[in-house]
Amino acid sequence: MMTNEFRSNPAALILWQWRKALFYLGTGLAAWVLIEPLGYTLLQLPAIPISIMGAAIGIFVSFRANQSYDRWWEGRKLWGRMINSSRHFCDQVLRYAAPEDEEQAKGIVTRHIAYVHTLRCLLRGESPFEDADYKRMGPDTPLHRASTNLTHLLLDEQLTELVDLNNAGRLDSFRLQSMDSTLMDFLNIQGGCERIKGTPIPRGYGFIVEVLIQIFAIILPFSMVHDMGWVAIPFNVLVCLSFALISEAGRVLEDPFTMFYNGLPLHNLSVKIERNLRQRMGQELPPSVVADEKGVLM
Repeated sequence: MMTNEFRSNPAALILWQWRKALFYLGTGLAAWVLIEPLGYTLLQLPAIPISIMGAAIGIFVSFRANQSYDRWWEGRKLWGRMINSSRHFCDQVLRYAAPEDEEQAKGIVTRHIAYVHTLRCLLRGESPFEDADYKRMGPDTPLHRASTNLTHLLLDEQLTELVDLNNAGRLDSFRLQSMDSTLMDFLNIQGGCERIKGTPIPRGYGFIVEVLIQIFAIILPFSMVHDMGWVAIPFNVLVCLSFALISEAGRVLEDPFTMFYNGLPLHNLSVKIERNLRQRMGQELPPSVVADEKGVLM
């Protein structure tokens, strides 16, 4: 996902990484000054080993970006499952419940909507009790505020209420087992999201990439100035900035639940679930989420 600013103005990519671009410009300029005007031709480096090093860095950087994208895509698949499982759970609750339990069934679905908003908030490091969507739907008691995992507590309350219906003879065991499997799917989705959020790519990997790109930016122009002259300066910026941008793309994709512009639009997905489920209950729908002024869904 990319903002309209980047789509309409590629120069914004350079401004995004202007410090690195300036460093690459400086190393290229230094190499040209030393070899051309000052005549230190002994500083010229052979092109073949530098090319091999560049190829190795490219593979290294691309591997990190691919791993980060896999994490982003896995997060999106998990929330795709959340949407479908939420729709199925809503249908199960509303259709399996006896007519006299309709209001209780709607309460269970409403609690699930609160669960979805809670998971969104926790993945983004926000407090559900300060979130407008959760405050419309979710419980706010000392028990809930003191919980170490509010989403787990809400699922536990769902299962407790379903078991009570079963014990009272108003929900047969087969239907309870089916709904229990759906609740387990929610727990698996939550666990998958928490695993991605709580297990970043080792920081040493990113540090090594940055150091290698910096070293490459220093020595690359010394292999190009003899053949390219001053053109080696912008060429050094272009090559090294390409590596840097790919590396940065991997860094920002590493956490798919961030509030950065290319994070998953969790608010949009959560509201979509709420709108779908409230429509099944015949309730007034909340407004759909619209993109911000940069065209980004949050």
